[in-house]
Amino acid sequence: MAASVVVVAMVAVTAVTVTQFGYLETSKRTEFLVSLLALWVLFAVAVVLLRRAPIRAALVVIVAGSIALGGAAISGPPNTSSDSARYAWDGIVQDAGISPYAYSPSDPALASLRPSWLFPAPVVDADGVTHCPGARNFGFRENDGSVSCTTINRVHVPTIYPPTSELFYALVRAAVPVDAAYWPLQLTGLLMSVGITLLLVAGLRRRGWDPRWAALWALNPLVASESVTNSHIDVLGALLALAAAFAVSSGARWRGGFLLGAAIAAKLIPVLAAPAMLRKQGWKVVLAAVATFGVLYVPYVATTGVGVLGYLPGYLNEEGYDSGGRFVLLTALLPGPAALVVAAVLLVGIAGLVIAFSDPSRPWAGQVVMIGATLIIASPRYPWYALLLLPFIAMSGRWEWLAVPFVLALHVVAPQHATFRWTLLAAILLIAVVSVLRARGQRIHLPDTWIGRRMGSGDRTLDVNA
Repeated sequence: MAASVVVVAMVAVTAVTVTQFGYLETSKRTEFLVSLLALWVLFAVAVVLLRRAPIRAALVVIVAGSIALGGAAISGPPNTSSDSARYAWDGIVQDAGISPYAYSPSDPALASLRPSWLFPAPVVDADGVTHCPGARNFGFRENDGSVSCTTINRVHVPTIYPPTSELFYALVRAAVPVDAAYWPLQLTGLLMSVGITLLLVAGLRRRGWDPRWAALWALNPLVASESVTNSHIDVLGALLALAAAFAVSSGARWRGGFLLGAAIAAKLIPVLAAPAMLRKQGWKVVLAAVATFGVLYVPYVATTGVGVLGYLPGYLNEEGYDSGGRFVLLTALLPGPAALVVAAVLLVGIAGLVIAFSDPSRPWAGQVVMIGATLIIASPRYPWYALLLLPFIAMSGRWEWLAVPFVLALHVVAPQHATFRWTLLAAILLIAVVSVLRARGQRIHLPDTWIGRRMGSGDRTLDVNA
């Protein structure tokens, strides 16, 4: 099958990228850019070719491809982010009986917990200057003035992550030796990403829809890179949010709320999945989510108090959200404070529309709009935030929204401000054109592919002859 050949090519490109390019540095941006573009082109080709395969054969490629791409992605250490070093440290600290919100990694009180792979020894050069070689390492000064090295970013501040994530880090690190480096979180990221693939396939089949839509998650280059290689915890939030949507769509609103609360307590941004599930008996979802969120925080609040906020306020300031400067599109027209107000008004308005018009038994399209629009307006620097969007693109079939994760991924290797702004505008244009055509009831033709079908209720039924 031609699609399997393309997936094998994706696996090869992923393995080369992870094992040969090293940690993202300015000198390697060209290599990363070529790899990124190649993977997204191959991904698009694979998705189109799957239309020509029988459904059973296509599902074999989708599931096996999800596993193989993840396997290739685990073949080297993180290559665009150092966040998983913090995840590992938080788990190590908790397994020692200490709250991760109580101390920063640089605090000498925790010096005895420092493994060498997270805190490598500094190097003294011929001139007697102490430094931390390699793009992955950060230098910091101890209380006595000496220089130490670490792979953990923001080493002087406590953790930012909510309790579901912290519990997950503790469980993962408790199961492996302290000198196990990045692979435990990469492996669990692989398991969760494949779990979402299987959940999508099952969910689509249960509703009588074409399960090949799961390829939009399973074979997406962003999934292998950010769920596995860089082990971002957003994949856990995506898994829980998707499970919550499935529960609510089947009428289990209490269970959906519990899952949603756990998802929000993993990374906060899964709250964006909530509005599309609230129109009918939404109070059950909200109450269960709030209760779950609160219960998960209880053990940490008991030991750390208001310190559980960690570095969140500082992070929002650092990223420019409190001043409005982070909103790339809005600040082209408005000063920062005004951009912040307009962004808030837009997001509240979109949430209101999503609540009003989404069917909780089919919340996917509303979730795509809410999450995707937020990513466009907020324009984060980090592509892994889009992991939350991808499962709902697969469930809704709103393939045009793939432009958003692509633009965010491109921004990592082409970080110029103007490039980011223009690519975001191009994404908006694509989404708008396709959405207008779909609203008019027209078929959106792509070459011989099921992703060109109009997204009416009768258009996603399984084609047994496909």
